Amino acid sequence: MTKLKSDSELCYHVSCSEKCYVVLPFHAECQRYIPEYYNYFLPLFHHRNSTETMVNVNVIHSIFNILLPPITLTSLYLLIKSFHFVIRSVLSQNVEGKVILITGASSGIGEHLAYEYGRRGARLALVARRENRLNEVAIKAKSLGSPDVITIHADVSIVQDCNRFVDLTVNHFGQLDHLVNNAGIVPLSLFEHITDITNFVPAMDINFWGSAYGTYFAIPHLRKSRGKIIAIASSAGWLPTPRMMFYNSSKAAVISFYESLRIELGKEIGITIVNPGLIESEMTQGKFLSKEGKMIVDQEMRDVQVSLVPIRSVTGAAKAIVNSACRGDSYLTEPGFIKSTFYWKAFCPQVLEIMNRWLLMSGSSERGAISKKLLDMSGLKNKLYPESIRNPKLKPN
Repeated sequence: MTKLKSDSELCYHVSCSEKCYVVLPFHAECQRYIPEYYNYFLPLFHHRNSTETMVNVNVIHSIFNILLPPITLTSLYLLIKSFHFVIRSVLSQNVEGKVILITGASSGIGEHLAYEYGRRGARLALVARRENRLNEVAIKAKSLGSPDVITIHADVSIVQDCNRFVDLTVNHFGQLDHLVNNAGIVPLSLFEHITDITNFVPAMDINFWGSAYGTYFAIPHLRKSRGKIIAIASSAGWLPTPRMMFYNSSKAAVISFYESLRIELGKEIGITIVNPGLIESEMTQGKFLSKEGKMIVDQEMRDVQVSLVPIRSVTGAAKAIVNSACRGDSYLTEPGFIKSTFYWKAFCPQVLEIMNRWLLMSGSSERGAISKKLLDMSGLKNKLYPESIRNPKLKPN
């Protein structure tokens, strides 16, 4: 560094191997002392600043090129989807006077769907195996506003019963507008602990074939009314849960069946696939098909499987399902947060499997799994489980 002026007014010439700079004085008078340096280095100084500015602008452009297209596409998708939802909500179907056939209507989601449709003035055909319980549901649905309710004792796993309840419905009401396939059971056992593999055949017979049979016989009548099919599947259809592989498989089959059928039918018949999470029902009360092939109530194993996941009110779930069917939605996941598990399954399946194995399979015993220990230690059971779940009044059969 070379001094070029007196101590009172200093100007410096700075040299290095790569760059040259002028450290300028605070006023222009100094220029007369070093005109040759000033005039030479000032353009270099400006060029360096311009280069740095161009680099910064290029970086900003690169960031925008990467981020803006996906953000724009996502925003447009959400905007279009929201607009479509609003339009469907405005044009939502009025089911007053419509004929609704509901299987598995003696309890749980099916029972409360009957009440929700009844409040809206729909005429109901209720199907289940428990005739006494079915009659109680019919009486309450009438009191809530349904003008006409019939009950049909039938087993959806028997193809002749499915043909019969569709025919009885159409013969009584003269039409069919909504078919709600809800009947289902939950087998629960580790695969290697099953004493007889055929004990779990009813899972597929009821959950899948019971839905397919009724749909087969109902389609000609639904086509006439341009009606709807509401398929109660489950988020278990995509979630890998130990002890529930037969239930999960049957619900995955239901989802795939109705997705394929939707393509075949086009717009003639609407299909809404409902994927509930944990809903207030006999299943979350602890009613399962045991490895011996018998229906049992086992709340301890229910706690192992459910753990700290909050259980949705069945009344709220039923209302959301009927709203979705009337809007003509293709899918409904209820409660909504359960949909996040689908993305975990799609993008991080290994993480999901590791977590489920750690929570549901680790522990000193099957009933001492970490999932149950977390529930017991947290003290949150009274807040996460509705009263009907904590103290169920149900019998195994």
